[in-house]
Amino acid sequence: MSKARNQYRHNHYVPKWYQKRFLRPGQSKYWYLDLKPETRVSNGVSYQRKSLMSWGPDSCFAQDDLYTVTISGQRFTELEQYFFGEIDTEGKVAIEKLADVEHPAYEMFPQSDLVRYLSVQKLRTPKGLLQLRYASGVRSKASILDIVYRHQNIFCAVWSECVWQIADASNSPTKLIISDHPVTVYNRDCFPQSKHCIGANDPDIRLVASHTYFPLSLNKVLILTNLSWAKNPYQNPLNVRPNPSFHRPTIFNYMHLNTGRMLSEEEVVEINYITKRRAFRYIASAEQEWLYPERRLKSDHWRKLGDGYLFMPDPRFLTGGGEIVIGFKGGGGAAFDAYGHRPHQDEYMNAKREAQEWDAMQRFKAEWSGIVGPEYRGVPIEWQMDREGREPIRADEFHREELRRDERYKNRPGEQRRRRQLKRTHSGLK
Repeated sequence: MSKARNQYRHNHYVPKWYQKRFLRPGQSKYWYLDLKPETRVSNGVSYQRKSLMSWGPDSCFAQDDLYTVTISGQRFTELEQYFFGEIDTEGKVAIEKLADVEHPAYEMFPQSDLVRYLSVQKLRTPKGLLQLRYASGVRSKASILDIVYRHQNIFCAVWSECVWQIADASNSPTKLIISDHPVTVYNRDCFPQSKHCIGANDPDIRLVASHTYFPLSLNKVLILTNLSWAKNPYQNPLNVRPNPSFHRPTIFNYMHLNTGRMLSEEEVVEINYITKRRAFRYIASAEQEWLYPERRLKSDHWRKLGDGYLFMPDPRFLTGGGEIVIGFKGGGGAAFDAYGHRPHQDEYMNAKREAQEWDAMQRFKAEWSGIVGPEYRGVPIEWQMDREGREPIRADEFHREELRRDERYKNRPGEQRRRRQLKRTHSGLK
Protein backbone atom coordinates (compact mmCIF):
# COMPACT_ATOMS: atom_id res chain seq x y z
CA MET A 1 0.00 0.00 0.00
CA SER A 2 1.26 3.47 -0.84
CA LYS A 3 2.25 5.86 1.94
CA ALA A 4 -0.34 8.38 0.67
CA ARG A 5 -3.14 5.83 0.96
CA ASN A 6 -1.96 4.55 4.34
CA GLN A 7 -2.25 8.02 5.93
CA TYR A 8 -6.02 7.95 5.33
CA ARG A 9 -6.58 4.79 7.37
CA HIS A 10 -6.51 6.52 10.77
CA ASN A 11 -9.95 8.10 10.64
CA HIS A 12 -11.00 10.98 12.89
CA TYR A 13 -14.76 10.89 13.11
CA VAL A 14 -14.52 14.19 15.00
CA PRO A 15 -12.01 16.26 12.98
CA LYS A 16 -8.78 17.42 14.60
CA TRP A 17 -9.37 21.04 13.56
CA TYR A 18 -12.71 20.95 15.35
CA GLN A 19 -11.24 19.40 18.50
CA LYS A 20 -8.63 22.17 18.69
CA ARG A 21 -11.43 24.72 19.09
CA PHE A 22 -11.95 23.31 22.60
CA LEU A 23 -8.40 23.79 23.82
CA ARG A 24 -7.26 26.87 25.68
CA PRO A 25 -4.58 29.06 24.04
CA GLY A 26 -1.24 27.29 24.30
CA GLN A 27 -2.85 23.99 25.34
CA SER A 28 -1.99 20.94 23.21
CA LYS A 29 -3.75 18.21 25.17
CA TYR A 30 -7.08 17.93 26.88
CA TRP A 31 -8.74 15.52 29.27
CA TYR A 32 -10.27 12.55 27.48
CA LEU A 33 -12.72 10.36 29.41
CA ASP A 34 -13.71 6.83 28.40
CA LEU A 35 -17.24 6.27 29.72
CA LYS A 36 -17.07 2.53 28.98
CA PRO A 37 -13.48 1.42 29.68
CA GLU A 38 -12.73 -2.09 28.46
CA THR A 39 -11.92 -4.98 30.74
CA ARG A 40 -8.77 -6.86 29.70
CA VAL A 41 -7.32 -10.19 30.89
CA SER A 42 -3.57 -10.62 31.36
CA ASN A 43 -1.98 -13.74 32.78
CA GLY A 44 -5.36 -14.85 34.05
CA VAL A 45 -6.00 -11.57 35.85
CA SER A 46 -8.73 -9.22 34.64
CA TYR A 47 -8.35 -5.46 34.92
CA GLN A 48 -10.15 -2.41 33.65
CA ARG A 49 -8.32 -0.06 31.35
CA LYS A 50 -7.65 3.48 32.49
CA SER A 51 -10.67 5.69 31.88
CA LEU A 52 -9.08 9.16 32.04
CA MET A 53 -6.29 10.20 29.70
CA SER A 54 -4.47 13.42 28.86
CA TRP A 55 -4.27 13.21 25.07
CA GLY A 56 -4.04 15.54 22.10
CA PRO A 57 -6.43 15.67 19.13
CA ASP A 58 -4.26 13.23 17.12
CA SER A 59 -5.24 10.44 19.52
CA CYS A 60 -8.85 11.36 20.33
CA PHE A 61 -12.12 10.53 18.58
CA ALA A 62 -10.38 8.37 16.00
CA GLN A 63 -10.48 4.78 14.84
CA ASP A 64 -8.33 2.87 12.38
CA ASP A 65 -10.09 1.89 9.14
CA LEU A 66 -13.48 3.23 10.20
CA TYR A 67 -14.04 4.46 6.64
CA THR A 68 -11.75 2.00 4.82
CA VAL A 69 -13.51 -0.37 2.44
CA THR A 70 -11.91 -3.71 1.60
CA ILE A 71 -12.73 -5.32 -1.75
CA SER A 72 -11.01 -8.54 -2.86
CA GLY A 73 -8.34 -8.02 -0.25
CA GLN A 74 -7.51 -4.48 -1.37
CA ARG A 75 -8.18 -1.53 0.91
CA PHE A 76 -9.75 1.65 -0.46
CA THR A 77 -9.52 4.96 1.42
CA GLU A 78 -11.09 7.29 -1.14
CA LEU A 79 -14.08 8.07 1.08
CA GLU A 80 -11.83 9.56 3.77
CA GLN A 81 -9.52 11.23 1.27
CA TYR A 82 -12.07 12.89 -1.00
CA PHE A 83 -15.58 12.85 0.48
CA PHE A 84 -14.92 13.52 4.15
CA GLY A 85 -11.95 15.65 3.21
CA GLU A 86 -14.17 18.00 1.19
CA ILE A 87 -16.91 18.02 3.83
CA ASP A 88 -14.41 18.91 6.56
CA THR A 89 -12.74 21.65 4.53
CA GLU A 90 -16.02 23.40 3.78
CA GLY A 91 -17.36 22.78 7.29
CA LYS A 92 -14.29 24.32 8.90
CA VAL A 93 -14.76 27.58 6.99
CA ALA A 94 -18.50 27.67 7.78
CA ILE A 95 -18.00 27.03 11.51
CA GLU A 96 -15.28 29.65 11.82
CA LYS A 97 -17.53 32.26 10.21
CA LEU A 98 -20.63 31.26 12.18
CA ALA A 99 -18.79 31.40 15.50
CA ASP A 100 -17.92 35.05 14.78
CA VAL A 101 -21.43 36.15 13.77
CA GLU A 102 -22.73 38.90 16.04
CA HIS A 103 -23.96 41.63 13.74
CA PRO A 104 -24.97 41.94 10.06
CA ALA A 105 -21.72 43.79 9.38
CA TYR A 106 -20.06 40.37 9.50
CA GLU A 107 -19.90 38.38 6.30
CA MET A 108 -22.72 35.86 5.94
CA PHE A 109 -21.66 32.31 6.70
CA PRO A 110 -22.11 29.54 4.07
CA GLN A 111 -25.21 27.98 5.61
CA SER A 112 -25.61 25.22 3.02
CA ASP A 113 -22.03 24.04 3.67
CA LEU A 114 -22.65 24.13 7.41
CA VAL A 115 -25.84 22.04 7.44
CA ARG A 116 -24.28 19.50 5.09
CA TYR A 117 -21.29 19.25 7.42
CA LEU A 118 -23.58 18.82 10.46
CA SER A 119 -25.64 16.21 8.62
CA VAL A 120 -22.58 14.16 7.73
CA GLN A 121 -21.07 14.68 11.18
CA LYS A 122 -24.18 13.17 12.76
CA LEU A 123 -23.98 10.16 10.43
CA ARG A 124 -20.23 9.45 10.44
CA THR A 125 -19.54 8.75 14.13
CA PRO A 126 -19.51 5.17 15.50
CA LYS A 127 -22.87 5.96 17.12
CA GLY A 128 -24.27 7.38 13.89
CA LEU A 129 -23.06 4.44 11.79
CA LEU A 130 -24.62 2.01 14.28
CA GLN A 131 -27.90 3.94 14.06
CA LEU A 132 -27.80 3.53 10.29
CA ARG A 133 -27.16 -0.18 10.64
CA TYR A 134 -30.20 -0.60 12.91
CA ALA A 135 -32.44 1.62 10.77
CA SER A 136 -31.51 0.16 7.40
CA GLY A 137 -30.94 -3.47 8.28
CA VAL A 138 -27.70 -3.29 6.29
CA ARG A 139 -24.71 -5.06 7.78
CA SER A 140 -21.74 -4.53 5.45
CA LYS A 141 -19.50 -1.53 6.09
CA ALA A 142 -19.40 -0.64 2.38
CA SER A 143 -23.20 -0.49 2.19
CA ILE A 144 -23.51 1.64 5.33
CA LEU A 145 -20.88 4.09 4.11
CA ASP A 146 -22.71 4.23 0.79
CA ILE A 147 -25.84 5.31 2.70
CA VAL A 148 -23.84 8.08 4.37
CA TYR A 149 -22.69 9.30 0.96
CA ARG A 150 -26.12 9.09 -0.72
CA HIS A 151 -27.95 10.68 2.22
CA GLN A 152 -25.37 13.28 3.18
CA ASN A 153 -28.03 16.05 3.10
CA ILE A 154 -30.73 14.11 4.93
CA PHE A 155 -31.17 16.54 7.87
CA CYS A 156 -30.52 19.79 6.00
CA ALA A 157 -34.09 20.87 5.20
CA VAL A 158 -35.45 20.21 8.71
CA TRP A 159 -32.57 22.05 10.37
CA SER A 160 -32.78 24.99 7.95
CA GLU A 161 -36.38 25.60 9.05
CA CYS A 162 -35.49 25.64 12.77
CA VAL A 163 -35.02 28.70 14.95
CA TRP A 164 -31.24 29.20 15.06
CA GLN A 165 -29.43 30.52 18.14
CA ILE A 166 -25.79 31.11 18.90
CA ALA A 167 -25.44 31.06 22.69
CA ASP A 168 -22.34 32.34 24.46
CA ALA A 169 -20.59 30.92 27.54
CA SER A 170 -18.06 33.76 27.87
CA ASN A 171 -19.46 34.81 31.26
CA SER A 172 -19.26 31.29 32.68
CA PRO A 173 -16.13 29.95 34.43
CA THR A 174 -17.11 26.50 33.14
CA LYS A 175 -16.82 26.08 29.38
CA LEU A 176 -18.34 23.69 26.86
CA ILE A 177 -17.14 20.12 26.43
CA ILE A 178 -17.37 17.85 23.37
CA SER A 179 -18.27 14.22 22.80
CA ASP A 180 -17.77 11.46 20.25
CA HIS A 181 -21.21 12.36 18.82
CA PRO A 182 -21.02 16.17 18.82
CA VAL A 183 -24.26 16.85 16.93
CA THR A 184 -26.46 16.20 19.95
CA VAL A 185 -30.25 15.88 20.10
CA TYR A 186 -32.15 16.65 23.32
CA ASN A 187 -35.86 16.16 23.84
CA ARG A 188 -37.05 16.74 27.40
CA ASP A 189 -39.50 13.82 27.14
CA CYS A 190 -36.91 11.40 25.74
CA PHE A 191 -35.07 10.34 28.89
CA PRO A 192 -31.66 8.63 28.53
CA GLN A 193 -33.16 5.20 29.26
CA SER A 194 -36.20 5.67 27.03
CA LYS A 195 -36.62 3.79 23.75
CA HIS A 196 -35.66 6.97 21.92
CA CYS A 197 -32.21 7.10 23.55
CA ILE A 198 -31.23 3.58 24.52
CA GLY A 199 -28.07 2.19 22.91
CA ALA A 200 -27.18 4.08 19.74
CA ASN A 201 -30.61 5.67 19.39
CA ASP A 202 -31.19 9.42 19.23
CA PRO A 203 -34.54 11.22 19.45
CA ASP A 204 -35.83 11.96 15.96
CA ILE A 205 -34.99 15.59 15.11
CA ARG A 206 -38.52 15.92 13.70
CA LEU A 207 -40.19 15.41 17.09
CA VAL A 208 -41.37 18.93 17.93
CA ALA A 209 -39.52 19.21 21.24
CA SER A 210 -36.22 17.93 19.85
CA HIS A 211 -33.46 20.52 20.01
CA THR A 212 -30.28 19.85 18.05
CA TYR A 213 -27.17 21.54 19.39
CA PHE A 214 -23.55 21.64 18.28
CA PRO A 215 -20.74 23.25 20.31
CA LEU A 216 -18.73 25.62 18.11
CA SER A 217 -15.92 26.38 20.55
CA LEU A 218 -15.23 26.62 24.27
CA ASN A 219 -17.61 29.60 24.44
CA LYS A 220 -20.11 29.20 21.61
CA VAL A 221 -22.85 26.68 20.88
CA LEU A 222 -25.28 26.51 17.97
CA ILE A 223 -28.83 25.56 19.03
CA LEU A 224 -31.53 24.55 16.52
CA THR A 225 -35.12 24.45 17.78
CA ASN A 226 -38.11 23.30 15.78
CA LEU A 227 -40.22 26.36 14.98
CA SER A 228 -43.43 24.54 15.88
CA TRP A 229 -42.08 23.97 19.42
CA ALA A 230 -40.79 27.52 19.82
CA LYS A 231 -44.29 28.77 18.99
CA ASN A 232 -46.23 26.17 20.94
CA PRO A 233 -44.47 24.33 23.81
CA TYR A 234 -47.86 23.26 25.21
CA GLN A 235 -48.31 20.43 22.72
CA ASN A 236 -47.14 16.84 23.17
CA PRO A 237 -43.31 16.93 22.97
CA LEU A 238 -43.41 13.73 20.91
CA ASN A 239 -45.62 15.19 18.19
CA VAL A 240 -44.02 15.28 14.75
CA ARG A 241 -43.36 18.75 13.33
CA PRO A 242 -45.24 19.94 10.22
CA ASN A 243 -43.74 18.88 6.88
CA PRO A 244 -41.36 16.26 8.31
CA SER A 245 -40.01 15.00 4.95
CA PHE A 246 -36.22 14.93 4.82
CA HIS A 247 -35.04 15.26 1.22
CA ARG A 248 -36.65 18.39 -0.25
CA PRO A 249 -35.80 21.99 -1.14
CA THR A 250 -36.28 24.75 1.41
CA ILE A 251 -34.96 28.21 2.23
CA PHE A 252 -33.02 29.68 5.15
CA ASN A 253 -33.47 33.27 6.36
CA TYR A 254 -30.09 34.50 7.62
CA MET A 255 -31.70 37.56 9.22
CA HIS A 256 -33.58 35.32 11.68
CA LEU A 257 -30.36 33.98 13.21
CA ASN A 258 -30.41 34.74 16.95
CA THR A 259 -27.32 36.03 18.72
CA GLY A 260 -26.58 37.67 22.05
CA ARG A 261 -27.80 34.98 24.44
CA MET A 262 -25.37 34.76 27.37
CA LEU A 263 -25.40 31.43 29.19
CA SER A 264 -25.18 31.22 32.96
CA GLU A 265 -22.72 28.76 34.46
CA GLU A 266 -25.62 26.55 35.55
CA GLU A 267 -26.88 26.42 31.95
CA VAL A 268 -23.39 25.53 30.66
CA VAL A 269 -23.09 22.73 33.21
CA GLU A 270 -26.55 21.45 32.23
CA ILE A 271 -25.55 21.42 28.56
CA ASN A 272 -22.36 19.54 29.43
CA TYR A 273 -24.44 17.08 31.44
CA ILE A 274 -26.60 16.38 28.38
CA THR A 275 -23.51 16.08 26.18
CA LYS A 276 -22.10 13.47 28.55
CA ARG A 277 -25.33 11.48 28.85
CA ARG A 278 -25.83 11.44 25.08
CA ALA A 279 -22.21 10.54 24.27
CA PHE A 280 -21.57 7.04 22.95
CA ARG A 281 -18.29 6.37 24.74
CA TYR A 282 -15.93 9.38 24.93
CA ILE A 283 -16.03 13.01 26.04
CA ALA A 284 -13.24 15.58 26.24
CA SER A 285 -12.64 18.97 27.82
CA ALA A 286 -9.91 21.50 28.49
CA GLU A 287 -10.31 21.10 32.26
CA GLN A 288 -10.67 17.79 34.10
CA GLU A 289 -13.47 18.96 36.41
CA TRP A 290 -15.70 19.86 33.46
CA LEU A 291 -15.94 16.15 32.60
CA TYR A 292 -18.13 15.57 35.68
CA PRO A 293 -21.08 17.98 35.39
CA GLU A 294 -23.29 15.62 37.40
CA ARG A 295 -21.21 16.48 40.48
CA ARG A 296 -22.16 20.15 40.22
CA LEU A 297 -25.87 19.99 39.50
CA LYS A 298 -28.34 20.12 42.36
CA SER A 299 -31.04 18.82 40.02
CA ASP A 300 -30.39 16.57 37.02
CA HIS A 301 -33.99 15.68 36.19
CA TRP A 302 -34.04 15.38 32.41
CA ARG A 303 -37.32 17.22 31.83
CA LYS A 304 -36.52 19.98 34.32
CA LEU A 305 -33.15 21.10 32.96
CA GLY A 306 -33.36 24.84 32.48
CA ASP A 307 -36.81 24.65 34.11
CA GLY A 308 -37.94 22.83 30.97
CA TYR A 309 -36.72 25.55 28.61
CA LEU A 310 -32.91 25.18 28.59
CA PHE A 311 -32.51 25.43 24.81
CA MET A 312 -35.59 27.50 24.05
CA PRO A 313 -35.11 30.73 22.08
CA ASP A 314 -36.77 33.89 23.35
CA PRO A 315 -40.29 33.71 21.83
CA ARG A 316 -40.97 37.45 21.97
CA PHE A 317 -39.47 38.09 18.53
CA LEU A 318 -41.51 35.32 16.87
CA THR A 319 -44.39 36.25 14.58
CA GLY A 320 -47.13 34.50 12.68
CA GLY A 321 -46.96 33.70 9.00
CA GLY A 322 -43.42 33.24 7.75
CA GLU A 323 -44.06 32.93 4.02
CA ILE A 324 -41.05 33.67 1.80
CA VAL A 325 -41.48 34.46 -1.89
CA ILE A 326 -38.47 34.68 -4.19
CA GLY A 327 -38.10 35.71 -7.81
CA PHE A 328 -35.50 34.56 -10.30
CA LYS A 329 -33.56 36.57 -12.80
CA GLY A 330 -35.18 36.05 -16.17
CA GLY A 331 -38.61 35.31 -14.68
CA GLY A 332 -40.31 32.75 -12.51
CA GLY A 333 -40.22 32.35 -8.76
CA ALA A 334 -40.89 30.12 -5.79
CA ALA A 335 -42.65 30.34 -2.45
CA PHE A 336 -42.26 28.53 0.88
CA ASP A 337 -44.18 28.81 4.12
CA ALA A 338 -42.39 28.68 7.48
CA TYR A 339 -42.32 24.87 7.38
CA GLY A 340 -41.15 24.52 3.79
CA HIS A 341 -44.56 23.75 2.31
CA ARG A 342 -45.02 24.85 -1.30
CA PRO A 343 -48.17 26.52 -2.72
CA HIS A 344 -49.34 23.32 -4.41
CA GLN A 345 -49.42 21.44 -1.08
CA ASP A 346 -52.59 21.28 1.03
CA GLU A 347 -50.74 22.29 4.21
CA TYR A 348 -49.31 25.47 2.71
CA MET A 349 -50.09 28.40 5.06
CA ASN A 350 -52.61 26.21 6.91
CA ALA A 351 -55.03 28.69 8.53
CA LYS A 352 -56.13 26.36 11.34
CA ARG A 353 -52.55 25.55 12.33
CA GLU A 354 -51.56 29.21 12.22
CA ALA A 355 -54.47 30.21 14.45
CA GLN A 356 -53.56 27.55 17.02
CA GLU A 357 -49.91 28.56 16.96
CA TRP A 358 -50.78 32.23 17.33
CA ASP A 359 -52.82 31.61 20.49
CA ALA A 360 -50.11 29.37 21.98
CA MET A 361 -47.39 31.85 21.05
CA GLN A 362 -49.10 34.73 22.85
CA ARG A 363 -49.51 32.56 25.92
CA PHE A 364 -45.86 31.51 25.82
CA LYS A 365 -44.62 35.07 25.38
CA ALA A 366 -46.48 36.02 28.56
CA GLU A 367 -45.14 33.03 30.49
CA TRP A 368 -41.62 33.70 29.23
CA SER A 369 -41.76 37.33 30.36
CA GLY A 370 -42.60 36.16 33.85
CA ILE A 371 -39.67 33.74 33.85
CA VAL A 372 -36.95 35.80 32.19
CA GLY A 373 -37.93 39.43 32.78
CA PRO A 374 -37.87 42.35 30.32
CA GLU A 375 -34.40 41.70 28.87
CA TYR A 376 -34.37 39.65 25.68
CA ARG A 377 -32.41 36.39 25.84
CA GLY A 378 -30.92 36.71 22.36
CA VAL A 379 -32.45 38.49 19.39
CA PRO A 380 -32.45 37.96 15.62
CA ILE A 381 -29.91 39.74 13.49
CA GLU A 382 -32.63 41.72 11.71
CA TRP A 383 -33.42 43.45 15.04
CA GLN A 384 -29.83 44.61 15.27
CA MET A 385 -29.56 46.23 11.84
CA ASP A 386 -29.68 49.85 13.04
CA ARG A 387 -28.21 49.37 16.49
CA GLU A 388 -24.79 50.42 17.71
CA GLY A 389 -23.02 48.78 20.60
CA ARG A 390 -23.90 45.49 22.29
CA GLU A 391 -26.09 46.56 25.20
CA PRO A 392 -28.98 44.12 25.85
CA ILE A 393 -32.33 44.77 24.19
CA ARG A 394 -35.18 45.14 26.66
CA ALA A 395 -38.95 44.89 26.29
CA ASP A 396 -39.90 47.28 29.09
CA GLU A 397 -42.83 48.86 27.28
CA PHE A 398 -44.50 45.48 26.75
CA HIS A 399 -43.29 43.69 29.85
CA ARG A 400 -45.94 44.89 32.31
CA GLU A 401 -48.75 43.97 29.95
CA GLU A 402 -47.22 40.52 29.38
CA LEU A 403 -47.10 39.98 33.13
CA ARG A 404 -50.77 40.94 33.47
CA ARG A 405 -51.68 38.46 30.75
CA ASP A 406 -49.56 35.77 32.39
CA GLU A 407 -51.51 36.16 35.63
CA ARG A 408 -54.66 35.30 33.70
CA TYR A 409 -53.01 32.28 32.08
CA LYS A 410 -51.82 31.02 35.48
CA ASN A 411 -55.45 30.69 36.59
CA ARG A 412 -56.29 28.20 33.86
CA PRO A 413 -57.10 24.70 35.16
CA GLY A 414 -53.94 22.60 35.52
CA GLU A 415 -51.55 25.42 34.60
CA GLN A 416 -49.90 25.74 38.00
CA ARG A 417 -49.36 21.98 38.12
CA ARG A 418 -47.83 21.99 34.62
CA ARG A 419 -45.34 24.67 35.63
CA ARG A 420 -44.39 22.86 38.82
CA GLN A 421 -43.63 19.73 36.82
CA LEU A 422 -41.05 21.69 34.79
CA LYS A 423 -39.50 23.64 37.65
CA ARG A 424 -36.18 22.40 39.01
CA THR A 425 -36.52 20.97 42.53
CA HIS A 426 -33.28 22.71 43.44
CA SER A 427 -31.64 25.45 41.39
CA GLY A 428 -28.01 26.47 41.34
CA LEU A 429 -24.72 24.58 41.46
CA LYS A 430 -22.96 22.69 44.24
